Amino acid sequence: MSQAPGARPSPPCVYHERQRLELCAVHALNNVLQQQLFSQEAADEICKRLAPDSRLNPHRSLLGTGNYDVNVIMAALQGLGLAAVWWDRRRPLSQLALPQVLGLILNLPSPVSLGLLSLPLRRRHWVALRQVDGVYYNLDSKLRAPEALGDEDGVRAFLAAALAQGLCEVLLVVTKEVEEKGCWLQTD
Repeated sequence: MSQAPGARPSPPCVYHERQRLELCAVHALNNVLQQQLFSQEAADEICKRLAPDSRLNPHRSLLGTGNYDVNVIMAALQGLGLAAVWWDRRRPLSQLALPQVLGLILNLPSPVSLGLLSLPLRRRHWVALRQVDGVYYNLDSKLRAPEALGDEDGVRAFLAAALAQGLCEVLLVVTKEVEEKGCWLQTD
């Protein structure tokens, strides 16, 4: 079907889950994979496999509301034949071979509030970044809608700003083949 002259192309369909409870790890996984593959129940099952003999599971919130740790994210990706590679923040972002990376999951400090009252506490929050139809998006589940970051330069600028704040960790979501060959890293 052809478009009328001067018509704007329709924006791409970007999958984006919004924040519920403390399920940001589940939302980040689904957002980076661009489909709903994981649920709270699936994440809880991974927690049980990771610590089968634990009465209080160390991989999630004591309240059972989520707040999953990196081990759950890594196990979830491994179950799909993918891998999570830690980005060494000492490396220049120019060495990141973005075309080899399916997406990124960031762990960021997040302020805590009770209604309008901001508390002097910080929690950790998982955020997905992903390219869809040539545009990188911030798929933070706390956002109302995906935020376009632009091209590779735009996502590198976003990563540089996040890493400059300190306490930010970056996971590269890659295929097993990319992980084994190490081709997520440009060495020139």
